[in-house]
Amino acid sequence: MKKLHIAISTDKIDQTVADYSNRLGADPCLIIPGEYALWRTDSLNVSIRQDSSSNSGLLRHLGWEDAEAAEFTQDVDVNGIVWERFSASHQAKEINELWPEVGYQP
Repeated sequence: MKKLHIAISTDKIDQTVADYSNRLGADPCLIIPGEYALWRTDSLNVSIRQDSSSNSGLLRHLGWEDAEAAEFTQDVDVNGIVWERFSASHQAKEINELWPEVGYQP
């Protein structure tokens, strides 16, 4: 099953976690204080990240969490939007490479 992935930048991570938890009706499955949060619902994979390379509130990228993805892939659509395709384990590997102390498991 595929889940739509939405990645958004923020400079208000605590407020965004509270807001999106309310909007999604669920708490994040992972919070890295001051830096990152991830929600994995039945239909969505949403991440927010404190990202100095992007203005707050902007889309960082879109994609698909796909259990059948053999590897992480990335391409760009006709509008210049980055689309990723990955499995939950690919995403966990990326998270654990950025924040090794977390030991995230999906």
